[in-house]
Amino acid sequence: MLFNAITWDPSLGIDLGFFEIRYYSLMYLITFVLGWYIMKYIYKKENIKIEKLDSLFIYTVLATLIGARLGHVIFYQSELFLEDPLSVFLPFQFVPEFQFTGFQGLASHGAALGIMVAMYIYCKKILHKPLLWILDRIVIPTAVGGMFIRIGNFMNSEIVGKPTNADYGVIFVDYPAKIGSLAEAVPRHPAQLYEAACYLIIFFVLWIIYQKTKKSKQMGYLFGMFMLLIWAVRFLIEFVKEPQVEERATWILNTGQLLSIPFVILGLYLIFTAKNRPEPSVK
Repeated sequence: MLFNAITWDPSLGIDLGFFEIRYYSLMYLITFVLGWYIMKYIYKKENIKIEKLDSLFIYTVLATLIGARLGHVIFYQSELFLEDPLSVFLPFQFVPEFQFTGFQGLASHGAALGIMVAMYIYCKKILHKPLLWILDRIVIPTAVGGMFIRIGNFMNSEIVGKPTNADYGVIFVDYPAKIGSLAEAVPRHPAQLYEAACYLIIFFVLWIIYQKTKKSKQMGYLFGMFMLLIWAVRFLIEFVKEPQVEERATWILNTGQLLSIPFVILGLYLIFTAKNRPEPSVK
């Protein structure tokens, strides 16, 4: 036996005395900064003007946060539009009492849609290249960014796995309180770490394809591979996750899995048709 169940009860952040840096926020910061450097390398390699990178950074940050927040509310908590509409766009709860909450609900499906919309606008206004050109490249830092976000979820004891008797189970001490339960914490799958490890592997797969193969010259191939792998991983790991919202008992698949299926289909389509979309010549 390697371990008995690991007890996980960290603080929510790094306390500086005058200010606390939340781990989840720190993971987002690392994601955006690392993404900027990866895209800087790509832009230099592809002879794209670096000044266009600043606009890409702004578009991506806003699209990720707005898309992820709206995605969560639309897909998982739509009652907020009627019950507490200001809380959809502000980091406060107004009903039943005023309270600072931060943006606790962020959905990756919403972030994906938000980024696609933002990249369309960015390509039209700033980059002047086909949409698939930028999507093929931005998915590379997005994959490794997903790893850091899931690590942040692990630090926050959220998006936890189902109970398990495995030796590598993790007891999330704060989880019962987070869901308003008085039940004793039990060992659970560290589903966040499963996803984080898979996203890191996907990052290396995309990076190798981009750097070492001619597939990167077929528009839509990298984006399609990203969509296939990321959402297939999400679909499979949902089987060991606790649902983020109360699901209908008659559903075989949960909301996250149902939302992942169209993305997987899109990924397959883009992969198999990529050879018909050669990369445009450099102007």
